[in-house]
Amino acid sequence: MSAIGRNQPCRCGSKKKTKHSCGVPNGPSDAELAKAFLAAEARGAARRLIRLSEDELHELFDEMLDLPEQHLSLQLPLPKLLAPELEALRYAIDDDDPDAADEHLAPALKRVDDPLQRAGLARAVLALAANGAIDAAVADAAILDLDSHGTSALIRTSLLNALSVSVGASRTPAGLLVVSR
Repeated sequence: MSAIGRNQPCRCGSKKKTKHSCGVPNGPSDAELAKAFLAAEARGAARRLIRLSEDELHELFDEMLDLPEQHLSLQLPLPKLLAPELEALRYAIDDDDPDAADEHLAPALKRVDDPLQRAGLARAVLALAANGAIDAAVADAAILDLDSHGTSALIRTSLLNALSVSVGASRTPAGLLVVSR
């Protein structure tokens, strides 16, 4: 059976062309929705942090970098089958080779850093702040970092921490040591 063209009547019976009915997804993509969510949250965070001094902001960002170590929900979820870029970084961490880890970090980040991951981390940060597990100002700093157009420090720390836990180089926030073979 041949594919129905965009200008043919849609199979759904709407009597519209496929391109105006079921053949074309309507609305924004998941990535666009994630970006919009993050931008809206970042505007609110910026308004709340605007009065802080530069030193206070640096303290908040330093605290933010400790979050993935303290909260498992802020470690990037790793797929069961790692892409070569992630596997290379994982081996560098397992071998305790900081030079190799630095070399493999940028390609690994390109593989995992996308709007959906950022929005997922932002939702986790907001949930922890709503439950009182983390300070609201630290959560605001994390949201601003995740909304940045460059590499997010929280994404980087989250990835490194998740990979460190996966090879047993560090413990989970609950204190468990993972042993991989």
